[in-house]
Amino acid sequence: MPSFDFDLFVIGGGSGGVRSARVAASLGKKVGIAEEYRYGGTCVIRGCVPKKLFVYASQYSEHFEDAAGYGWTVGESTFDWKKLIAAKDKEIARLEGLYRKGLDNAKAEILDTRAELVDAHTVKLLKTGQTVTAETIVVATGGRPNLHTALPGHEFCISSNEAFHLEELPKSILIAGGGYIAVEFANIFHGLGVETTLIYRGAEILSRFDQDLRKGLHEAMEEKGIHILCQDIISSVEKVDGGLTVRTKNDKVLRVDTVMLALGRTPNTENLGLQAAGVATNEHGAVIVDAYSRTSVPNIYALGDVTDRVQLTPVAIHEAMCFIETVYKNNPTRPDHDLIPTAVFSQPEIGTVGLTEEDAAKRYPELEVYRAQFRPMKATLSGHIEKMIMKLIVNAADRKVVGAHILGHDAGEMAQLLGISVKAGCTKDDFDRTMAVHPTAAEELVTMYSPSYRIRNGERV
Repeated sequence: MPSFDFDLFVIGGGSGGVRSARVAASLGKKVGIAEEYRYGGTCVIRGCVPKKLFVYASQYSEHFEDAAGYGWTVGESTFDWKKLIAAKDKEIARLEGLYRKGLDNAKAEILDTRAELVDAHTVKLLKTGQTVTAETIVVATGGRPNLHTALPGHEFCISSNEAFHLEELPKSILIAGGGYIAVEFANIFHGLGVETTLIYRGAEILSRFDQDLRKGLHEAMEEKGIHILCQDIISSVEKVDGGLTVRTKNDKVLRVDTVMLALGRTPNTENLGLQAAGVATNEHGAVIVDAYSRTSVPNIYALGDVTDRVQLTPVAIHEAMCFIETVYKNNPTRPDHDLIPTAVFSQPEIGTVGLTEEDAAKRYPELEVYRAQFRPMKATLSGHIEKMIMKLIVNAADRKVVGAHILGHDAGEMAQLLGISVKAGCTKDDFDRTMAVHPTAAEELVTMYSPSYRIRNGERV
């Protein structure tokens, strides 16, 4: 048998890479892992975690307003962007330390360098020029914001990466995009007092989400004062004294301090040596894998965003654990990408699992749709007019709940628990038999006894 320096070598220190390296090392495998930036990946360093901290910070302006309705007198409040950045950076450094500690405790060799494939079993460490060999290699290099270099003036724009490190909070911002990142940052910047405009080429924000939630969130954001321009795109960005001039396809001219592009992400596969190793990629640069995350080269696997399957941190971790089961526990395990609960940390939040009404109508001959829209109890004294929406999509044939969708406070928390019910195949009768927790918003999920409407053969009746 050939002799290798490592049993496993992992390229990329994000969620999927660290999990696969740490667990393999804990099983007694000789493991090396290389990361060129910081351990923790997009989620911990420049993604979900710092974004959620920003969401919390941006909510306090509303909390102060709510307090008056409950008898509190809140004095003059001010916000210090630099203090938030410093506190965020301290927490991210702590989390990165935990990732490193976990790898170290498992006795994985941690390498702070870019690594590139030389062939199917050889990796070059760019910091030293050294090459090492491995029996099995995992590519888990994640993705990066698409900079849209064809856009005139793209060099004057920022991405979500830079948004976490701005030296000053802008007075105005234009955010291009209509997905998770664009919508979440629009709410964050608005909550921190920035005049915020969102521009999106589609007819409605958040494609692939249930239409009721998309419309409900759009209305709520505009009521707060966020400007949303749909069916339009940026045609050019020009730097002028004191800011930027933006021209759009629909002949609008906007003057803003900052332009943020949130127009998709690109797999990190450039100059990675994939071609030299024989690893196939698709037209978008994503690594092509089979049902077990194996690439076109039998001993090389790919996990997480670099495969462009489902770009979510828990999915990358799940894929890593399936890799461990398949390769090191003699238990071939396919990642399960069906019925993944997810949340959009907009304000109000979206929490969802399963099929949208539109997708379910294409799959099932008849649906029962249970829908409730109401003012949450917290808003009765605060004076806010926002509404919550809760929606269950039920296959009429077997009464199985095939989709659950929520817009409102703590929707993300509810979606996690709904994910269990929907994944388990619970029926609407199971929901009806469940006792309500009162007074909560979530009790609506088990007290909608009659369908709001039915859909037969794609038509509402």
